[in-house]
Amino acid sequence: MTGKVYAADYTPPTQAYLGTAIGNMETAYTDAAGRAPDLGHVNLNSGLIGGLTLGPGVYQWGSSVTISDDLTLTGTANDIWIFQIAGTLDLDPGKKIILNGAQANNIFWQVADTTTLYGTSEFKGTILDKTLIAMQNGATLEGRMLAQTAVTLIGNTVIIPTIQTVPEPCTVLLLGSGLAGLFAWRKRSRSA
Repeated sequence: MTGKVYAADYTPPTQAYLGTAIGNMETAYTDAAGRAPDLGHVNLNSGLIGGLTLGPGVYQWGSSVTISDDLTLTGTANDIWIFQIAGTLDLDPGKKIILNGAQANNIFWQVADTTTLYGTSEFKGTILDKTLIAMQNGATLEGRMLAQTAVTLIGNTVIIPTIQTVPEPCTVLLLGSGLAGLFAWRKRSRSA
């Protein structure tokens, strides 16, 4: 185990940390659940989203969601995905979520029932689960797992994603203009 583990029976101030974390998780869960879904993003493919490529937005299912084939999320580093799931969330064994320009930090899975990441699966994003998150043997996660009841791990890898910043277009233009001016000035200085 690399990192920190907190449990309710650890010595103080662990209980205070857990209380704050649970409160923050519940606030995030409620916020994600309260977002209005985008047009055409309700009950997409009856919850069988494996093999799809999804752009950014708010998606909502009144049932369970199963990812039985690789799922691709395509967008930019600044785009946001919110998946609202009234039932369970399952990522089948050996399947993965592929990011095409997206960042794991900007993907949120709000799940009312249990989440199961089956063996050797590769998941991306933050899971906000009302009940249980179970990672089976060899499953990996780039993101965070926050559950109101329990998280179980068996031989797993969890990576906290790094935040990648993307410069604004005007910053790139200013930087490019500044570099062009610097090179022009250096060229004139050498010729003089």
